[in-house]
Amino acid sequence: MTRVVLLGSSPGPIGSTEQNVPPGRLALTSLPGSPTVLARLHDQVASMDPEPIAITRQGEADDFRRFPGQVVESPDLAGDLRALADAVEQTADNLFLVPAGVVIHDELIYQITKSKRGALALIAKEPRQEDENGEPLQPDIPIDEAEPEIGDRTLEGLPVRARAGRSRIISAGSAYHLVTRPNAVLLGPLHLHQRHAATLAETARELADMAHLFGPEDDLVQLLVLGLVRKGVSVGIRGRRDLYFSRVGSQAEADTAVAAMSEIDEDRARLNNAVKGADGFFTTYFVSTYSRFIARWAARRGLTPNQVTLISIALGVLAALAFATGTRAGAVAGGLLIYFAFVFDCVDGQVARYARKFGVLGAWLDATFDRAKEYIVFAGLAVGSLVAGQGDVWTLALVALSVQSVRHLLDFSFGAANRRRPPVPLPTLALTATDDRPLREALEKRRASRSTGVRGLLKLWTQAGRFRAVHWARKMIVFPIGERFAAIAITAALFEPRVTFLTLVIWGGVAATYTLTGRLMRSLA
Repeated sequence: MTRVVLLGSSPGPIGSTEQNVPPGRLALTSLPGSPTVLARLHDQVASMDPEPIAITRQGEADDFRRFPGQVVESPDLAGDLRALADAVEQTADNLFLVPAGVVIHDELIYQITKSKRGALALIAKEPRQEDENGEPLQPDIPIDEAEPEIGDRTLEGLPVRARAGRSRIISAGSAYHLVTRPNAVLLGPLHLHQRHAATLAETARELADMAHLFGPEDDLVQLLVLGLVRKGVSVGIRGRRDLYFSRVGSQAEADTAVAAMSEIDEDRARLNNAVKGADGFFTTYFVSTYSRFIARWAARRGLTPNQVTLISIALGVLAALAFATGTRAGAVAGGLLIYFAFVFDCVDGQVARYARKFGVLGAWLDATFDRAKEYIVFAGLAVGSLVAGQGDVWTLALVALSVQSVRHLLDFSFGAANRRRPPVPLPTLALTATDDRPLREALEKRRASRSTGVRGLLKLWTQAGRFRAVHWARKMIVFPIGERFAAIAITAALFEPRVTFLTLVIWGGVAATYTLTGRLMRSLA
């Protein structure tokens, strides 16, 4: 379960011209029968938490009391922070903190809260401009201790409160805390794993004691992210991308937000998000380009992921039987059937993500019968070779099976070892420090220490992935399931089964060597 905290006390939306908004500002539209902003948000989070906690000011408390949940009235920012600390201190659930006055797509809430990261915040990235040496064009902002609002810097008119690295926030600011070289805007929603709840409560209390240093434009969620980052919590980032988010502070802003959101095809975005973003070359260009539409068709007709998995298994068995005939027509039919068996193997996961139907049984079926289909096809090819008088290839079939089994063993064992590995602590910085340069220096030293020896080689290889050709070459060399099924389908349809098994053994051996080398290096690093 996820505990939802609605922050009605956040002092107005980013970019809003109205900081002191009147009661009733959460009205979504003037059309009769339309839900208010708050009513819509309550409906959106009800599946996670039917009785969310609301922290708000006296003027808006009545708006929240119309809905189920606990309402906590607070007189000021310090009270907001202490109320939040009390609410989350003993929680055993994950946390989702979201300002109450937001217009947001359901799919964006889902994408934020389903993340496996310990902490994830929604941001809007600013364009990064660099010189010929790769350095940001915007220099460090000099600190003037007498300057009253040293953290109030803007990019394109928006208050900047976060500097984002490649995948996480590495610095955040306030009216008291300066962010040097900012490149992103923190928008508001924050998802936090339960293991960080105690840190969040501690941070909130410390920030409450510093509340007199903050300005009226400082936002509650932004301050919490500031505290979490400075305490060494890795806060990941998620952009809006193809979905909508806006914080509204007036009726005009609400109407504009609703109109803008209605122009975005949320279902298309949801369908795109159902496709894995890290698939191999063959899957990306020869399957996922259309399999997502099959997944949507199946989901809308009530097919479950497990039923789609059974279709994939049936196609794999039919492919093996076709290969076992030993005829050219059977080989071509088997190639087509094994290709579509893989297509439906992709579709079952896409149906699960699109329809949000997940289960332990489905995950087990998918993982187990992926291997079963592959090995049944091996048997079909070996039988077909004997039937066609092309020789006994059972030895090659067993070698190919052994290579794949060893690779899967390495994959699962390495993944399990990584899950047991404790995370490396991040540098920390006291909340009383006015700017982030000591933290940045500590991060630079950490990065430099990780850029030598084996770590340096790994980093160079990772950076090489920015080039498209290298990226896809690295994807293909590990011989993922898409490439394996493609190799089986093409070689079996055009050549003898012996060629198929030789391809699997040679490419599989290269993949095993590459994978094992990389994992040994990562273990040493």
